Amino acid sequence: MTATPLAGLPPLLPFRIWPVPNPSPNQAPGISMESSRSLVHLLRLFGRALLSLLRHLSAPWRLLSLVTLHEFFLHLTFLFRGLRPVMLHLDEACVHLWAPAPSRRRRRLNRNALVLVHGFGGNSKWQWNHQIGALSRSFDLYIPDLVFFGSSRSAGPDRSVGFQASCVAEAMRRLGVVRYSVVGISYGGFVAFRMAEGPAAGAVQRVAILASGVCATPLQLRDLTTKEGRDVCELLLPQKAEDLMTLIRRSMYRHPQWIPAFWLQDFIEVIYEKQRKERTELLKRLLEKGIDLDPIPVLDQEMMLSGFMFV
Repeated sequence: MTATPLAGLPPLLPFRIWPVPNPSPNQAPGISMESSRSLVHLLRLFGRALLSLLRHLSAPWRLLSLVTLHEFFLHLTFLFRGLRPVMLHLDEACVHLWAPAPSRRRRRLNRNALVLVHGFGGNSKWQWNHQIGALSRSFDLYIPDLVFFGSSRSAGPDRSVGFQASCVAEAMRRLGVVRYSVVGISYGGFVAFRMAEGPAAGAVQRVAILASGVCATPLQLRDLTTKEGRDVCELLLPQKAEDLMTLIRRSMYRHPQWIPAFWLQDFIEVIYEKQRKERTELLKRLLEKGIDLDPIPVLDQEMMLSGFMFV
């Protein structure tokens, strides 16, 4: 049985109800050993998610935030899918990502690894929470927060797509993953392409790039943003509720017709305010240099390109 989403809102927490086994004639009434283990496992997952939420809160009053509460349920969803948060301290950055729990990796040694790279408007949890259920049945998932998104950060000056690709590639190397495929959406598509072309060329088997203008020149990207008639930073890094609603309408095929302004503003404060300056610099660098390859090479790996959309 699966949780039914509220109208107009994404599902918060998929869950499963375990059937209660019928006791055998020789079994004393009470809770079975299997049920006890399941209950302990659920309590542990809940405790880990709660500790992570409290650890990353910038202020206690954020506990009253609906978006923060939703992030807590997203965290639980990832834990239920057998993923665990990992923080890797690289030479020039700290990269946070979700990776299979060690026990799951030991049980499923024959599964292919798949890296999911998010776009500019979210992070690992908000971008991929609807996909991990289906994908986790067939792949070992690795879902990073790009540098300056989520909990990933860097004190260095590099804002290039190549730097992002190097950080994700190095994170996968540190985790001991030798071969994997990459899916990137929007800004993540630029990163996926650079991974397959450069620092992870020998590790990446296949590449899927979704809604990303990786083949566009910097001039074409600037022309595209000029047609908006406004500063693209206001659209991709909104500070006002109406700007975020515009971004939602532009980037979602079946977008909600109405979202309360207080929820939109809450989302901006939780998701966009941290590392805003660095993300603005990332965006300006992307518009100035594009994928930063001239000419754009033909990848040796199998590749799927789908759509063209800057946001």
